[in-house]
Amino acid sequence: MSSTDRDVDHALAYPEPPASPLWYRHGAKARPLTDAQKRRNRELLDIAQRTNRPRSPRPTETLAEAS
Repeated sequence: MSSTDRDVDHALAYPEPPASPLWYRHGAKARPLTDAQKRRNRELLDIAQRTNRPRSPRPTETLAEAS
């Protein structure tokens, strides 16, 4: 059997490292948000969506007109 017949992926020189332990939650679940926290989050989201963000100024003339 030649080496070309083997079903081997040579792209990975080393096996993947194990997933970070932060991906797994052990123990108690996160505390649910209180009604006051939910209300505050909704208010902040509403404000963030309504706020106009400054944009970088764009030149009004094209590159052809400028030269």
